[in-house]
Amino acid sequence: MLLLALLPGCSTGVPDGIEPVKDFDLSRYLGSWYEIARLDHSFERGLDNVRASYEMREDGGVRVINKGYAKEKGTWKEAEGRAYFVGGPDVAHLKVSFFGPFYGSYIVFALDDDYQYSLVSGPDRSYLWLLARQPELAQETVQRLVGLAREAGFTVDELIYVKHDLTDEEGEPNGSA
Repeated sequence: MLLLALLPGCSTGVPDGIEPVKDFDLSRYLGSWYEIARLDHSFERGLDNVRASYEMREDGGVRVINKGYAKEKGTWKEAEGRAYFVGGPDVAHLKVSFFGPFYGSYIVFALDDDYQYSLVSGPDRSYLWLLARQPELAQETVQRLVGLAREAGFTVDELIYVKHDLTDEEGEPNGSA
């Protein structure tokens, strides 16, 4: 459904010219992230209030829960997947699966030192997410990250900026990550 749920070809490769973050610390990346902007894909179309949660699995992988609100239907949608490092655990290149043995790339290619915002690519430049720990990000930070994505060859003029204006079905404000 959300974030990488239906990657065409289920590729775990890295787009040419995209470099995964090195010295990556998964323990610092775990937790909740809000989707600030994304390129459009059918599995997220029409969703706002989108966020992802990452936690460790017993098998050493990462449990991924993606959730968003479909205003047209008036319902929350959720998808659960699993992720594993493609190479070493210090390189931010993971493979994510929401459907059985089919995996797609999850590549963190920009990340601030405090793990408060990131840029994530899929296996090609048609997949891009700007994520943050809070539902809003300073406009100058957004502009800087969009500039980095533009320089990396993404079609940033097609970005969808995600609204975070509801509480979820558990009554949790979407702003309380």
